[in-house]
Amino acid sequence: MLKQQSHIVAPIDDELRTRAIYTVQELRERGKADKVAIEKLSDLIAELTDGGLDFFFMEPLRRLRASNMLMGMARMGISSMHKGAKMVVHKVLKKLDDKSLISILDFIEEIIHEPEPPQGT
Repeated sequence: MLKQQSHIVAPIDDELRTRAIYTVQELRERGKADKVAIEKLSDLIAELTDGGLDFFFMEPLRRLRASNMLMGMARMGISSMHKGAKMVVHKVLKKLDDKSLISILDFIEEIIHEPEPPQGT
């Protein structure tokens, strides 16, 4: 669905991509929105969110060679956003049912992509 819309992307490392795919597959096979699934999903979403926050907020500052003071202020703000988002996500996921779990797993699969091969190969 996202490929048919304009969208933005944030890179993740191969290890996180592999772990995300494995976690989605594992939780899909279990098919239960139990405490273990909710914890694993919460941790994965937090890690993906952390990477996105870093890319969209910190990377532009790094590219602009922002001062250490500005970088520190940005890190503090992002840390607060991440803590707030993590708290909300965990609270929402605690109420997750089996059907909703599958919907979230579908979404995560939709947003995780392998790198495209270099052009000209």
